[in-house]
Amino acid sequence: MSNERDTGEPPYEDGVNESSDAGPEPDVGDGSEPESEDDALGSDVDVGFEAEIDEENEDDLLGGLKIDSTEDIEVPDKLVDQVIGQDHAQEVARKAAKQRRHMLMIGSPGTGKSMLAKAMSQLLPNEDLQDVLVYHNPDDGNEPKIRTVPAGKGEQIVEAHKEEARKRNTMRTILMWLIIIVILGYSLFIGNILLGIIAAAIIYLAFKYANRGSDAMVPNLLINNADNTTAPFEDVTGAHAGALLGDVRHDPFQSGGMETPSHDRVEAGGIHKSHRGVLFIDEINTLDVRSQQHLMTAIQEGEFAITGQSERSSGAMVQTEPVPTDFIMVAAGNRDALENMHPALRSRIKGYGYEVFFDDTIEDEPEMRRKYARFIAQEVENDGRLPHFTREAIEEVILEAKRRSGRKGHLTLQLRNLGGLIRVAGDLARAEGTEYTTRDHVLAAKKRSRSIEQQLADTFIERYSDYDMTMNEGGVVGRVNGLAVMGDDSGIVKPIMAEVTQGHGEVIATGKLQEIAQESVQNVSAIIKKFTNKDINEMDVHIQFLQSYEGVEGDSASISIATAVISALEEIPVAQNVAMTGSLSVRGDVLPVGGVTHKIEAAAKSGIDTVIIPKSNEQDVMIEDEYKDEVEVIPVSHISEVLDIALVGEPEKDGLVDRLKNITTALDRDRQVPSGSPTPQ
Repeated sequence: MSNERDTGEPPYEDGVNESSDAGPEPDVGDGSEPESEDDALGSDVDVGFEAEIDEENEDDLLGGLKIDSTEDIEVPDKLVDQVIGQDHAQEVARKAAKQRRHMLMIGSPGTGKSMLAKAMSQLLPNEDLQDVLVYHNPDDGNEPKIRTVPAGKGEQIVEAHKEEARKRNTMRTILMWLIIIVILGYSLFIGNILLGIIAAAIIYLAFKYANRGSDAMVPNLLINNADNTTAPFEDVTGAHAGALLGDVRHDPFQSGGMETPSHDRVEAGGIHKSHRGVLFIDEINTLDVRSQQHLMTAIQEGEFAITGQSERSSGAMVQTEPVPTDFIMVAAGNRDALENMHPALRSRIKGYGYEVFFDDTIEDEPEMRRKYARFIAQEVENDGRLPHFTREAIEEVILEAKRRSGRKGHLTLQLRNLGGLIRVAGDLARAEGTEYTTRDHVLAAKKRSRSIEQQLADTFIERYSDYDMTMNEGGVVGRVNGLAVMGDDSGIVKPIMAEVTQGHGEVIATGKLQEIAQESVQNVSAIIKKFTNKDINEMDVHIQFLQSYEGVEGDSASISIATAVISALEEIPVAQNVAMTGSLSVRGDVLPVGGVTHKIEAAAKSGIDTVIIPKSNEQDVMIEDEYKDEVEVIPVSHISEVLDIALVGEPEKDGLVDRLKNITTALDRDRQVPSGSPTPQ
């Protein structure tokens, strides 16, 4: 990289001194930031709360905060302190910024990856920032020279060059007009004005062409950090090669003296703009392999030359000297990002940096509830247009965070979606002209802020209800009310029917079953063979999922299938006021499933008053208060318990259940393991 001014021009006349970088480049990784504890990298604002905390009532929804609205909550001034629930990732980010290490962040969308990456740029020192200049190379115009100077000097250098060019052009212009006047005067004197005009035109064009050469000596300010108060942060997610690696613009006037100088056509890429800062790439696995390889080169070498990215462009003939690329790379992605990420690039991050996994949920504790209240205040302040939230509105948002976690005793950390709910609620309050956002606004926002997929699911359920075949009373042989989830949080009752006929021991399932559901049917057939006295080798078992137009995915209907088939085999009715969900092992254990809360609420809406769920899902039940008195939730561990609740008809049912319990006891004895061995799942 050239550090000497190689333009052949005299020293600057305006007193601007270029900073020569002929010596070794400063090592930005040597702890040049002020010596301090890690805490000094964060906010000066206490990340606790100025508001008073009632320690006796810390178990309330606000963790004991004594506030009337989000107005009473102070928001930290540093982004790193605004990230909620990712304490481990925050600690790693502070260390990575201090030691200038790369990071790979993996987690679900909306958990704070991009926010934490941007926060790292605030943790880096800005006194090390540099401007980058591109100079014309008189020896080879297609290899422009590169020079780095301290931030803010670049503008002064360019302005000094422009001032020199203006002075030279002024002198040349004066000289040109003097010569033209002399020529025209002489042509009048000799009486040949036409020859004088032609000569004057030639002189004019010659001087203009010379002026173009003078203008070409003005350097191009490639990177300008003069006004940056923090280290650069460049988000190049989804960027094409030119935006990431830099490019050289195409010049249609490539000859005849009309072309733009090559150094003026050079454009910086994200890897150059993030020099001494942070380069953030989300969905790193979607970056093409060639770009990932070049990115790895930039990380290894700390510099990367700029050339035209289009092979057919005139810019492909230009290649600058190496441009500095001393950045911290923060790569991010979902869990599948590791599959298509270049292994060498990941190895470099892993070997010289940190890998961090972002949690989806966090334990519901008083401190976290207080931080959620602060999160709402942050969203209001960052938006700048939303009315503050009342205490009751904050409580409703925290309740929604509990429900969206899908786990009892936890809060969701997918805060981008929760932030969307906050903004919709605030918009509703603003539209009404109210001073504060209330609980009613939050409740209305929950209905309006549903995703497109969820709205489609709700539309389907609404149409489904027009032809609803759900029964909620009486008993029917071989018919069970199964439960399913559509979209993200819409439950639905799906009746399942079974019939037994003479045949050859086949299990025939209809209703657009997907692969996992088909495997579930096979597992249930093993249960049926074990738990009945019927010789099903001489029978065919037909199973139908009623109204399953969209198909069935997952094995959460396993206990429903088993109950329907056993009911049909034994000719024992199933109570229709009962609905159920649960997976099933080949030995009859009821295993956990997802979406139990939404399934229970769907059953309650259909008038069903009893719902059977896996015992291991008992902690996940967080139904709305309006449904708690309408439905009884019964957790079970084994298929025998399911049948005891769901079947009706005392003599037949009791005999079957007793037989199943005896078989279960025998299976439990077979499954006993020596002391100290792990319990089978």
